[in-house]
Amino acid sequence: MQIKPEKIKDFLIDSGLISNEDFTKVHEDSKKSGKDLEELLVSSGYLSENDLIRTRAYILGLPFVNLKGEQIDFKILSLIPEPIARNHNIVAFRKQEKTLEVAMLNTNDLTAIDFIKKKTGLKILPRLTDKESIKSALMQYQKSLQAEFGDIIQKEAGAIETISEGEEDMSEEDLKKSAEDLPVVRVVETLLKHAIIQNASDIHVEPMEEKLSVRYRIDGLLHETMVLPKEASASIIARIKVLSNLKLDEKRLPQDGRFKIIVNNENVSFRVSTLPTYYGEKAVMRLLRGNVSGMTLESLGFHDEALESIHSAIKSTTGMVLTTGPTGSGKTTTLYTLLDILNSPEVNISTVEDPIEYQMKRINQTQVRPDIGFSFANGLRTLLRQDPDIIMVGEIRDGETASLAVNAALTGHLVISTLHTNSAAGAIPRLVDMKIEPFLLVSTLGVIIAQRLVRKLSDSKEKYNLGKSEIEQLGKTIDLDKMLKYLKEKKVVKSDETWETIPFYRPKENDEGDGYKGRVGLYEVLDVSESIKRLILENASDEKIEKQAREEGMLTMIEDGLFKAVQGQTSLEEVFRVAYE
Repeated sequence: MQIKPEKIKDFLIDSGLISNEDFTKVHEDSKKSGKDLEELLVSSGYLSENDLIRTRAYILGLPFVNLKGEQIDFKILSLIPEPIARNHNIVAFRKQEKTLEVAMLNTNDLTAIDFIKKKTGLKILPRLTDKESIKSALMQYQKSLQAEFGDIIQKEAGAIETISEGEEDMSEEDLKKSAEDLPVVRVVETLLKHAIIQNASDIHVEPMEEKLSVRYRIDGLLHETMVLPKEASASIIARIKVLSNLKLDEKRLPQDGRFKIIVNNENVSFRVSTLPTYYGEKAVMRLLRGNVSGMTLESLGFHDEALESIHSAIKSTTGMVLTTGPTGSGKTTTLYTLLDILNSPEVNISTVEDPIEYQMKRINQTQVRPDIGFSFANGLRTLLRQDPDIIMVGEIRDGETASLAVNAALTGHLVISTLHTNSAAGAIPRLVDMKIEPFLLVSTLGVIIAQRLVRKLSDSKEKYNLGKSEIEQLGKTIDLDKMLKYLKEKKVVKSDETWETIPFYRPKENDEGDGYKGRVGLYEVLDVSESIKRLILENASDEKIEKQAREEGMLTMIEDGLFKAVQGQTSLEEVFRVAYE
């Protein structure tokens, strides 16, 4: 139901959510652009989506329900199938004899209401709710599914054990037959679906002396999820190999493959690696979800001057933008996000990668094949003859690739790539070690990003203040006066606050987990300014370069972590755990 702008205006101004001047500005923009007023209020940052939903509920006279933390009877919840609930953001939460109350983000979704009415034969009573309530309710589907998966594993494990007897002598034909047996297929499907629901990034299937262990990497940490009989190992690995189109009878050499499945209308690719170990073959599967289209630097955790530096660097038609950090620090996601921002019909973007993790429209992506002599250097050399405007090199591993990348940046191309160093300033001596002349670095380097990933606090968190000893300890690694001034300038804390009064947050464990959910990046973004260029030409150490960058306003990773801890995005413990890896 459409609400008149005047009603929205009156309510928002009376509630103090927006000023008359700001509302008038957005209303005028809405008239000129033809965009929906409510959408513009949210996208312009004047309202959160939850504020808008509560406003609609009040004006329309619809009840607003908060389901956060509420335990819904699974018999009622399951009246709406999970795919419908997820796709339409609608959950059943209360049932009477002839009525069913459903919580929705959009009560105008008549298709979903009509479907549920026909399926249940009940009168549907729509209620407005917010995103957090929907998310909390959908988590309860996951818990029931996990219980169901546990039952399947127990039920099928015995059948797999029988199939896998005498596995050491199984021929390729026997392995293929075993891999296609129903219990094996069901268990592997269960492992994959469970990992997707748990939002895992990797699945480790590891044979041990007396068992087959399955571990999921969730938010950067490994968790043992399932234990299967040791006898199931050959059949499970064979099934993974069949899906990945790998050689079933090759058990002495590592193999790499890939496959894709669709779960709840979501495309998920799995990058597979097998490795011979003492107790048998181990398989690791990396989950790659759809594509990164639509992601923003802000959603990754960039902010303020760092964000401006990156946007300024990628607007240039030449030069280099580098990301650095250890494996698993989110470098590839940052690169793909930059590519998505740059991706337009007016430019030719080409990449050379190992492996191609996400497929992107309108971008020419090339896979490195070292086994046939097609290296990063060879691929980059060929790309330069393909008339590119922007080049992405998955990783600069050697002097030849570094030299070609620098030359490409000098000859009218924007080059983005990654290096393995511990800090942004450390990328410069690393390139010099690769025999790149300092005067060439000065001419090409635009911005260097160093990053790590920390776990984000979930809604289950508690507030606390630092004690005197904790502040003293913090002062040994961070310039507290500088950071306090910065936090006040950015209006993250009040102008009269001190470190003793600034609230921090820590996780509070509950039935839904350890108090963390998802991850966010910690960054230091080194803008290669004129003074930094002079230091490069003088062959200055990375310590001197970092010191100069900090004097010019660069936040180190640990300072960025403190910034995010004060905002309540993560905990101080998590920042220190990751920043000193």
